[in-house]
Amino acid sequence: MEWFCWNRQAGDLPHRWDLRRRGWQLCRCCDDGQPPCSHVTLHDGPHLPLDTIDPSATRRSIVLGIKDSDTRARLLARGYGDVVEPAIGLAELETRARRVAAAAGALPRAVNVGPLLLDLLHRDARRGPTWLGLHPREFGLLWRLAEEPGTPVTRRTLLQDVWRIHHEPDTNSVEVHVSRLRGKLALAGCADLVRTASTGGYRLEVQEGPAPMTRQAMSMMMSS
Repeated sequence: MEWFCWNRQAGDLPHRWDLRRRGWQLCRCCDDGQPPCSHVTLHDGPHLPLDTIDPSATRRSIVLGIKDSDTRARLLARGYGDVVEPAIGLAELETRARRVAAAAGALPRAVNVGPLLLDLLHRDARRGPTWLGLHPREFGLLWRLAEEPGTPVTRRTLLQDVWRIHHEPDTNSVEVHVSRLRGKLALAGCADLVRTASTGGYRLEVQEGPAPMTRQAMSMMMSS
């Protein structure tokens, strides 16, 4: 059984876009400002401030009702799963929704982080043709910070998500690995990419770009 969400800020779900007519189930967990779930979400594009939608949910989102080709191109470039015209038929919408769901569930091979490309297969980052030679923990740190660019990630969270340690050990391993990571970033001309947050922890200072993988995918990567 397939599930989908409707962004209720735009009002009731229009009959022409109601995937329940194709046997799908409508999820209510995202109503009333709750965090986005893992289902495909439909957005009524002309009636929503699309630039404010949670970046972590854009890969699972289909923006409907966008007439202008340039606007569709801009939204696709921002990472939305799909952007379509108002006249789309329900059968085509279902096919696109299945494709978006499949793509959102797949692990990305690589993610752009500022001037760097983080490559999951190599578990390393490169700038242009030059690899940084990251240690697996350094790569894990960088990818975890890239999951929430601009947002401070605490030491405890890094220990949980990268080291798989759920207590505060008597070690400075996080600080040591951050220092080594910064050294390699500096050699690549990215000295200011990882910042110490004033509230504690670290944050990634990059321009807006494609959303990296989720913590669940990160867990799969680190355990393999």
